[in-house]
Amino acid sequence: MKRREFIRLSATASALGLIPSEVGAALKLANTAFNCDVSNRKLVLIELRGGNDGLNTIIPYDNYGYYKETLRADIHIPVTSSNYNALKVDGQLSGTNQDLVFNPALLTGANNGFKGLYQSGNLRLIQSVGYPAQNRSHFASIDLWATGNDGNSWDNGNTSGWMGRFMENAYADLLPSNYPFAIQLGSNNNWLGFHAEHEHGLDLNIDGQNSENFYSVLSGLAGQAPSVFPNSHFGEELRYITDTDAFANTYANAIETSFNNGSNLNNAADYPDTDLANQLKTVARLIRGGIDTKIYMVTIGGFDTHNQQNQAANDINGTHTELLNELSGAVDAFVQDINSDSIGDDIVGLTFSEFGRKAMQNGNLGTDHGQIAPMFVFGNSVNGGVSGVNVDLNEATAANRWQFETVQHDYRQVFGTLLQDFLGADNTVLDKTFFDHTNTASFADATMDEIIQHEHKACASLSINAVQSPTRWVIYPNPADNFVHVRSIFDEEGAPYKIYNTSGALVKSGHIDVEAGKTSVLVSDLASGIYIFEIGEGKTIERKKLIV
Repeated sequence: MKRREFIRLSATASALGLIPSEVGAALKLANTAFNCDVSNRKLVLIELRGGNDGLNTIIPYDNYGYYKETLRADIHIPVTSSNYNALKVDGQLSGTNQDLVFNPALLTGANNGFKGLYQSGNLRLIQSVGYPAQNRSHFASIDLWATGNDGNSWDNGNTSGWMGRFMENAYADLLPSNYPFAIQLGSNNNWLGFHAEHEHGLDLNIDGQNSENFYSVLSGLAGQAPSVFPNSHFGEELRYITDTDAFANTYANAIETSFNNGSNLNNAADYPDTDLANQLKTVARLIRGGIDTKIYMVTIGGFDTHNQQNQAANDINGTHTELLNELSGAVDAFVQDINSDSIGDDIVGLTFSEFGRKAMQNGNLGTDHGQIAPMFVFGNSVNGGVSGVNVDLNEATAANRWQFETVQHDYRQVFGTLLQDFLGADNTVLDKTFFDHTNTASFADATMDEIIQHEHKACASLSINAVQSPTRWVIYPNPADNFVHVRSIFDEEGAPYKIYNTSGALVKSGHIDVEAGKTSVLVSDLASGIYIFEIGEGKTIERKKLIV
């Protein structure tokens, strides 16, 4: 019997519940290759509090003269022929011809910091992140980021956070739990983003590395907690405080155990002696200690650089350089630590700030509140490169108070993509987490395909089971022998296609031109096995399982 005939027979048998070893193994391999088990995955959020100056973080070198001479005469980042190559964002790696350079401070670290991560293919720069109708108040803007809203609407709710809504919907079958789903470090204030709509105590804010400080002081001061609560707003608030206190004490045991069991494989001395490095060092140790927490948030403050952003005219040293040095050095050591063993494969980190700064410097060697700012996403599963194009420096004028106003990427697109492609949230969970009420649009339809490497995407976004139901396109026969035929349900003229093997490698691509209702793709040149047939582009991508 020919191997192709055996696979075809195997597929028929499996439909009857009799799964021969070859197809069963192939399906198991496919599920493994496309990351159906995402239970160990974690996100590490790094808040750059105060509003990071994106223009001096990543410098658009294609209009450097205007940047240096008109916008930032005193506080520009000096780029010369002698340091250009060292700072350059490699366009070949990004797949673009954009001319960008890193702030030299982002090369801080034993492995060349953010530049080193980028060169290794594990850092994606996302340009011009913000939201519609930007609010430039620190308090209002960070609350908008925390609740999943924009400047047009509070319809996602202003009493719950998007991360809390995500956790209570995505992990509903794991609640209640004896560990916190989120841990926050580096700030005495609990982030509104972790406050869930219905569930209490999904996160815990801890400070420093002394586990004895994790326990709630309320239990020692308030006596026996009440068991009956009035049916009133006061009763609800009292229940919330009591539940949170109880969870905090329960969570403390899990945190203490994980902290004591964990370690930093990268010698702790290799971490810089900075506050952010200590926070990330704690995160790495807790993860390696076995705690199942899904989300970590650490904070570095000081980015509200109205004054002395640079310490003197034409002097790169100053507050912003110090902050970026701390950020780059801490992340460099953290990545080295988590990549010392396999836990690095399950961690993606990112930076965010409530807004950016104006294009024009102010009179105090600083910058004032702006709108858009870049985000960085890093990790072994990240598809390195650049999303978006350089900011148009000419967009900022005296007429609009020197603001960059074009939002290339909504922050909810970025977070939503990571929740789906990396943590495995389905569209329903995403819509309960984020929804664009202004435009009545789902962010599940606006995820960014390029952030997570194809072979590391979760099954929610690339599923062996979910890809079998046709919507716009039909492929047949399946299993296929020499050719697979492709037909459009809606009389579309054509679309690009890609075929991936179970390792996530691209093995074939082209363009489908539909004539007489169908077209054919040669597959006899492929090895026998299971593939993912991807049709379309952007929001219309459709994926189907194909057996050859």
